[in-house]
Amino acid sequence: MAKSKNKAKKLSYISVPSQIINSISSSSLQSLLESPKKSSSRPTSMNKFFNFNFTSPRLFFSTLFFIGLFGMIKFGFDVDIPFSPYPCSISLPQQHQHSKLQSKSKLGAVSKVDESVHNAEKEGVFNAATNSLSQSHTMVSNVQLQARGSNVDGEEVVEKSEFWKQPNGLGYKPCLEFSRDYRMASEGVVKERRKYLMVVVSGGMNQQRNQIVDAVVIARILGASLVVPILQVNVIWGDESEFADIFDLEHFKRVLANDVHVVSALPSTHLMTKPVEGSPPLHVTPSWIRARYLKRLNREGVLLLRGLDSRLSKDLPSDLQKLRCKVAFNALRFAKPVQELGNKIAERMKSKGPYLALHLRMEKDVWVRTGCLPGLSPKYDEIVNNERIQRPKLLTARSNMTYHERKLAGLCPLNAVEVTRLLKALGAPKNTRIYWAGGEPLGGKEALYPLINEFQHFYSKADLALPGELEPFKNKASLMAAIDYIVCEKSDVFMPSHGGNMGHAIQGHRAYAGHKKYITPNKRQMLPYFLNSSLPEAEFNKIVKGLHQDSLGQPELRTSKAGRDVTKYPVPECMCNGSRSRSRS
Repeated sequence: MAKSKNKAKKLSYISVPSQIINSISSSSLQSLLESPKKSSSRPTSMNKFFNFNFTSPRLFFSTLFFIGLFGMIKFGFDVDIPFSPYPCSISLPQQHQHSKLQSKSKLGAVSKVDESVHNAEKEGVFNAATNSLSQSHTMVSNVQLQARGSNVDGEEVVEKSEFWKQPNGLGYKPCLEFSRDYRMASEGVVKERRKYLMVVVSGGMNQQRNQIVDAVVIARILGASLVVPILQVNVIWGDESEFADIFDLEHFKRVLANDVHVVSALPSTHLMTKPVEGSPPLHVTPSWIRARYLKRLNREGVLLLRGLDSRLSKDLPSDLQKLRCKVAFNALRFAKPVQELGNKIAERMKSKGPYLALHLRMEKDVWVRTGCLPGLSPKYDEIVNNERIQRPKLLTARSNMTYHERKLAGLCPLNAVEVTRLLKALGAPKNTRIYWAGGEPLGGKEALYPLINEFQHFYSKADLALPGELEPFKNKASLMAAIDYIVCEKSDVFMPSHGGNMGHAIQGHRAYAGHKKYITPNKRQMLPYFLNSSLPEAEFNKIVKGLHQDSLGQPELRTSKAGRDVTKYPVPECMCNGSRSRSRS
């Protein structure tokens, strides 16, 4: 009897998952925690039915096992159980989710993700016209750029598509083999210490790049040393960045050491010299430059040139074309802080597979300068028209053409609706990850709603940078543009909504890197189909895709059209596809 009493007082403990406990009623849970009691001396019919002998430990644990199994099954199939789909995540309470347009998700740590993308992922719907956006701060462990289409482990399921197929590069590779005459002349040029060329370059970062390329070539033509180009303060953005803030100066000097002598400043022997000043006309040849400046440069020792944008001819001798490629693709490497952040953001975009980069030209000044309208609403069309009336000098498009004539001629940037339709026609999957570069669009986020609604994984550098990463580049438009350039150049597919210096530079850079896919919108031919509302979508997609089959970044000879820039079309001067495919740079 004593042994029996001792046994009755012993307690047994088991480990049961908290989810199972939550799925069991309180009465059932109480029956598990209390010791089994003897049956009543006057059992009911139900007691008789469930009159089990729990004094056997084996039967007791078997019963617990089946109860636990039942609870697990209930938990597994009950879709209304209020548990987070990401057990490792922590979400802020709902009352804190209403302040900004961006949210932060952990990209190895914490990274900002567009709040509208978060809403689209959660709801599957983007009602931008009527609903205000809310903010959700989510810290997700070991998940980067959380997106729809995930498997049970939270990994992105990348949709396979021909959209990511790269063009046939025909075996073209960089080939900067300079002629024997060029190499012999280099010995004297790099030793030059009597003649110096100074240049002042203007415009945005990509415009400055083009002028720096031409400055190096002009220095070579004149046999002069090149003083590091002076970057004129941009009157629009007020950016006071200097050459070394944007580009790696020592790398620039080192790469060009066998082509041009580059110095950081004029030597003391030339500081008091009054320079010869000039501003060449458009598309000048090497012979014109020598005839115009060489004699005076030999006499005075310093030549100062301004306004070099598009001044040098695009049709140059082969060696000078190779030099332009060498400067653009090899020498002009971005400064280390800029390059490192650009690489990090590109890696974050690539962490879940391939990504598309868009260069969207939807800023207010772009619509004003091109003589086009954004197509958002009459309100914004009126803003653009009023700005154009007040500042007529901003209009750079053909002033004798109406807006509709410019549109049909392919002279206007694509708006978000048109970019969306084009990407869908070209087969971009709905889960395509898109990095967008460019300034603040007229109309703000509203201007981007068509793209965000269709492609919900839509990010900018502000969304992807960790807190404080962009702070050193704040209010420096050239450095911000450089970060965009890096991420766009590293993308799997790139498409600009409008031509321009950045689009042209990246086109050449991607070609030089092996002809990575670059979509050139065939605006003039495709826009009539955009305006045909009776055309079935399947037929529209087929037509638009056909119009772009030869506009996907395939090798294209520069020499097929006069006046083409070798930094945009590096074949055949800077790339070759035979046994000569090697670089001496």
